[in-house]
Amino acid sequence: MQLHISPSLRHVTVLPGKGVREYIKVKVSSRWASYRTLIYLLLFFTFLLRFVFVLTAVDTIDGESKCSTLGCLGEKLVPKLLGSRLESEVPDVMYQILDKPMRKDELQGRLDNIPQTLEDFMSEIKESKPDAETFALKLREMVSLMEQRTRTAKIQEYLYRHIASSSIPKQLHCLALRLANEHSTNAAARLQLPSAELVPALVDNSYFHFVLATDNVLAASVVAKSLVHNALCPQKVVLHIITERNTYFPMQAWFSLHSLSPAIIEVKALHHFDWFAKGKVPVLEAMEKDQKVRSQFRGGSSAIVANETEKPNIVAAKLQALSPKYNSVMNHIRIHLPELFPSLKKVVFLDDDIVIQTDLSPLWDVKMNGKVNGAVETCTGEDKFVMSKRLKNYLNFSHPLIAANFNPNECAWAYGMNIFDLEAWRKTNISLTYHHWLEQNLKSDLSLWQLGTLPPGLIAFHGHVHIIDPFWHMLGLGYQENTSLADAETAGVVHFNGRAKPWLEIAFPQLRPLWTKYINFSDKFIKGCHIQAS
Repeated sequence: MQLHISPSLRHVTVLPGKGVREYIKVKVSSRWASYRTLIYLLLFFTFLLRFVFVLTAVDTIDGESKCSTLGCLGEKLVPKLLGSRLESEVPDVMYQILDKPMRKDELQGRLDNIPQTLEDFMSEIKESKPDAETFALKLREMVSLMEQRTRTAKIQEYLYRHIASSSIPKQLHCLALRLANEHSTNAAARLQLPSAELVPALVDNSYFHFVLATDNVLAASVVAKSLVHNALCPQKVVLHIITERNTYFPMQAWFSLHSLSPAIIEVKALHHFDWFAKGKVPVLEAMEKDQKVRSQFRGGSSAIVANETEKPNIVAAKLQALSPKYNSVMNHIRIHLPELFPSLKKVVFLDDDIVIQTDLSPLWDVKMNGKVNGAVETCTGEDKFVMSKRLKNYLNFSHPLIAANFNPNECAWAYGMNIFDLEAWRKTNISLTYHHWLEQNLKSDLSLWQLGTLPPGLIAFHGHVHIIDPFWHMLGLGYQENTSLADAETAGVVHFNGRAKPWLEIAFPQLRPLWTKYINFSDKFIKGCHIQAS
């Protein structure tokens, strides 16, 4: 094949190899192009037509109106080619109806006419083929009904959990009574704890000192056993157990009969502490006032549940605020650790709803850098539900007193497993700050915060917290079940904070084995009170 181009560049001649003169001329803007260019153009337009066909076919499948003119086709294709649509395909009337809130009384007397399931709704729609307005009205009714029923169910669930978590299980009550009886009849249950030769260790700062404040014998036994069992040097462990007057004898009986030697266990009731017995204790006075205010201001659980305007999570928080745990002196007494243990330099405070899964002696090597409280912060981590807590989650920043003193987005930290440098603490006014803010909350009818000792703790220790590795404290095992058993087993300490305590029937069954593994269910006291693994 030969190619001849004229001097003017206006003619292109193609000569086939066999000598037959054939050529193709195509005029484009006063120039001539080869037949190959023509073929490429034909292929391009063929592809474009196929692309247009596919787009219009998709529109037909989507139920859009067919285009009969080139202009209509352009209106459809341009938004698609640009990646957006010119306007919404949902009729405005549907938005107007769905945006309008629906009162509960609007559904009264019409429940039989509202579809109960999505299947019923779709069946009715297919049969009646309503217009957009009627469709939106029916959808709004069905969704509103489902929302009301879901809210009612959630609040009932929270109420039942509150009742279950607030009462003392009969098994634990049985255990305390049996141990109290054992204390009165068995000399072995009245042993001095610790023995006389080990008493000097109680104030020896070369030991690892742990403090546990609780009135729950079974919970104390699990904390103590898990602590000693996982300690690399149990002979250096000293556990100071603080309890109330009415649970002192059962607690002493249990640890007298269930030795954890070579670890050293001390059991004392609050009235045994010299500082506590000398005079007025600010935290006790605050607790008395707090209980009076709550009884008048809250109106009890029935008043909380009867409020139909609040979201279920707010109702749950208020119910939790009524928990006896938050009115227990055992929960407040930690703020007086420097006075209770005047000879000690450093302690690790433990809640009674934790399980220890590793040796905790490395906590004494943590450099506190002059801070008082070593704690895990709760605003970072993979579990966004648990590790997303900031000051705004605990304090009421709509109150000017809170808003003027704190940053709502500042990270919170956790009670439950804390390193306390008592020497550094004694140089501060942390305890006085704690009591001051308790008084302010009482004066404001509990409007600064609603529940527990963590909010005033967050305030009192503000600026005095050293953040430690989250390995040492995994939270949330008592209020959500998203934590897997495998993940929990990798933590140094797991914390069943929340209502679903591991000694209650409402505990999450897949997480409870972390706690029950430290209970001997063949023990005569455990077996006699019908305490079971599940």
